[in-house]
Amino acid sequence: MCGILGTVNIDFNKEILDLLKHRGPDDWGIEEVKYENFFVKFGHRRLSILDLSPKGHQPMYSYDKNFLIVYNGEIYNHLELRKNIKNIPFCGHSDTETVINYISLFGIDSVKNFNGIFAFSVLNIKNQKIYLVRDRFGVKPLYYYINSNKFIFSSELRPIKKLINTKLNLKNLATLLKLRYLPAPLTLYENVFKLRPGHILEYNLITTQMKIYPFISPVGVNTRIKFKEALEIYGNFFAQAIKKQLLSDVEIGILLSGGIDSALVAYFAQKYSNKPIKTFTVGFFEKDEANEIEEASVTSKIIGTEHYDVKITEHDFEKIFEKCVMIVEEPLGTTSIIPMYYLSRLVSKYLKVVLTGQGADEPLGGYTRYLGEMFISKLPNSLLRLIKPFSSFIKNESFHRLIMVNGKDIIKRFEQIYALFYDNEIINLIGIKDNQSYELIKYFYDLLEGYRKDNVNAMLSNDLRMNLPDDLLLYTDKITMHFSVEARVPILDNHLVEFLESLPIEYKIKFWQKKYIHKKFAEKILPKRIVYRSKKGFKSPTKKWLKGQKGYYFKLLLTDLKSKFSNVFDPKAVSRIFDLHFSGKRNMERQLFTLISLYFWFENE
Repeated sequence: MCGILGTVNIDFNKEILDLLKHRGPDDWGIEEVKYENFFVKFGHRRLSILDLSPKGHQPMYSYDKNFLIVYNGEIYNHLELRKNIKNIPFCGHSDTETVINYISLFGIDSVKNFNGIFAFSVLNIKNQKIYLVRDRFGVKPLYYYINSNKFIFSSELRPIKKLINTKLNLKNLATLLKLRYLPAPLTLYENVFKLRPGHILEYNLITTQMKIYPFISPVGVNTRIKFKEALEIYGNFFAQAIKKQLLSDVEIGILLSGGIDSALVAYFAQKYSNKPIKTFTVGFFEKDEANEIEEASVTSKIIGTEHYDVKITEHDFEKIFEKCVMIVEEPLGTTSIIPMYYLSRLVSKYLKVVLTGQGADEPLGGYTRYLGEMFISKLPNSLLRLIKPFSSFIKNESFHRLIMVNGKDIIKRFEQIYALFYDNEIINLIGIKDNQSYELIKYFYDLLEGYRKDNVNAMLSNDLRMNLPDDLLLYTDKITMHFSVEARVPILDNHLVEFLESLPIEYKIKFWQKKYIHKKFAEKILPKRIVYRSKKGFKSPTKKWLKGQKGYYFKLLLTDLKSKFSNVFDPKAVSRIFDLHFSGKRNMERQLFTLISLYFWFENE
């Protein structure tokens, strides 16, 4: 796991590369390839996990010196891929060496065979082309800038911002306010983009032309498979996913919450380990529904892990908020970035690789919005129109948004379900309307042939490639890597997810029970009191904190007319959002968290 940086016709030195040192403190390298009229420069910071020797050093050339790679990630099936590479002498056993030689033999489109988490760039020296590739679920971020004959790519935004002048894109800000995050290819900067998950970017060094295309394809739903058969296959795929992702030359631990997902991951990791595996949990000193310390401790004792935890306070929340925003680089409305900071710091004292339970909710239907879509799609629009005038009396934010949803246009309905701020609220806040969310949602809906699926399965497929990679996985990657820790997500194993996407929706949500097949599988190996615990989610007690003294403090901060934030946001509209939360009429926790994140982002620009 590493940090990568590359440029065309833009020079950089080790000082710029070291902006990514936290992603790879173990080694570094820079390679330059000069052509007659231009030059290409690749830089790499290494976190050594597979092949700790200098034989894993990057940038790395292919065996024939025709290809050069800078690579960030882990390919869990790389030893299987090596078997297809004949008559090539390997220097070491790193997956980087497998990747570059596999591509040199079978072409860039062969990345569809890679099962892992990755973001990398390959220079085809002979054909004078650069390729960028991001894994199919976007576990690893990859940014790029393109303008005239200049091109930059990086694991993070920091080096790009040092090499160019950046400017706010107000249209993209409106989209962020709508969705709570910015889906690829958008960022808050003009001419700076994120590569979409499961896509390849090809940049022609001669013509300076760029094209982007997917290497993922739609998965059809298998209506013939029986549940008993599906359950057995699912269990086998799940166990194998954990086993594969234990591939490492260093010790691996587990991020353990109080829920079923990380408990299952921990169970199999411990099963395949010959000593107690280390598990880590974050919680809070005060009693709150978000606190999972006790539940995780019980799970640890049942599975037999060596357990560690850390507790944080309201003061810790405030103290680290601004720093977390700067680490993540992109403002988000996800409150769990705060506990993730303290959890990652704890892990870094012991290990540099952990498995997580992330990625289960999207393919398995674990969120309330999926139940909501099932429910709403069955109601006539006439009934929804009767209910809508009373929506202001509904305090639960999820149900409030569901009641606001209507219409036969499925993309529009998805957009409304996802909406953090409504169109009129965005206009009041920054003076313009979001007009991009619809097309962003439609892109993956069309690519993955959502129109051939039921609405909920279509939504699951979209969420796997949109809000999961550019919200939850984004902050997890940025914060863990800030502490030089690699976070792996075995539930996003290619074969496991592909199988889940092929299942009928009633195998995932049945009798209004979310993650149905997942829980039936878990029943075989975990006590029911763990399997059927109430879902808490990985979050902070920010609803409560933002109603107290901290809420009034942040209100004063965000309505200060002298701030950079107030140059873009209307203080009166911001004040109304705070007052709505204070009154208890609606829980505006996520909206306020997003606005505070944006405040800190603007102040540090």
